[in-house]
Amino acid sequence: MRHLRGFLAVADERSFTHAADRLRTGQPALTRTVRALETALGTRLLDRTTRRVELTDAGRRLYDDLAPLLPRLAAALRSPAGPAVLRLGFTSLLPAACAPLTADFEAATGAGVRLVRRDSPLAGLETGESDIVVLRGDIPPGAGLRTTLLLHEPRIAALSRTPLRAAGHADDHPHGHPRDPAGEHAGDRAAGHADTRSGTAAMAAAVRTVAHRRVLDWAELADLPLVVNTVTGSTTPDLWPVGRRPRLACTAGNFDEWLEAVAAGHGVGVAPEPVARRHTHPGIRYVRLKNAPPVPVHLALPARDAHPLAERLFALAERRAHPAPAAHPEGTARAARTGPAGR
Repeated sequence: MRHLRGFLAVADERSFTHAADRLRTGQPALTRTVRALETALGTRLLDRTTRRVELTDAGRRLYDDLAPLLPRLAAALRSPAGPAVLRLGFTSLLPAACAPLTADFEAATGAGVRLVRRDSPLAGLETGESDIVVLRGDIPPGAGLRTTLLLHEPRIAALSRTPLRAAGHADDHPHGHPRDPAGEHAGDRAAGHADTRSGTAAMAAAVRTVAHRRVLDWAELADLPLVVNTVTGSTTPDLWPVGRRPRLACTAGNFDEWLEAVAAGHGVGVAPEPVARRHTHPGIRYVRLKNAPPVPVHLALPARDAHPLAERLFALAERRAHPAPAAHPEGTARAARTGPAGR
């Protein structure tokens, strides 16, 4: 299973580095794992260059066969003697609406629900670590998922309480630049870092202009530097109109990195409203956003060969989201009056 998960992660990410981050392992160990799989199969699965990783024909065939089967295989390998357990994956901040949903599911099925947090785009579904997942934001096309909408969450802005100073000196840069006491190469250094310093200063100044605001409009964020969680976040610059999009200040690979980047003053963050209630941070103020598009929250499972318990939770969520219309007594009486006896 470890070898197959490693291969699928590299195939998905087209990068050993990103795949290792997703699997929370080291890149050398992941490389050895994939090579061991290739040796066992007697064929090369990946073409590696210094810039990218591509699937060979054999790798593509294996990927197409494994991707839908691995979650089922992982479920089949669980101990049959133990109680039935459904693994519900999420990336961060499981919505409060999930608690009554899972409680009703457990009461109806007798199965347990184990929560699985994973910092990956599909919350562990793609690696077989989750059976069904809660995902925020738009579902990527071609993900091979069935989804049902659980709810929408308002968006809020996150601002640093101590934004970076806007001065253009090296020691004002978020990471700093080593000084050159002897003055050697000072001209080269100044030329080489001029754009970086001016860009950093401009972004810092922009953040400082809104540091004490209590409310912001969504359109105003187009003039501010944005911190984006590119792996599990739900807000990206393309949510704004073309030509009026925020400048990308920096990126983060998970929620905690995003939180600390905002606190450090590298830019403004945008997040679902539950973050403000459940993740206080001494370096961050949360601000109400007007006219912001809400965050869709979906329940998702594989389009094919989903775990039977995942199917049952999904069906329960769909019934709650789209309840059958109740018969209206007045309508029933009217139908009776216009029937054969009423004509």
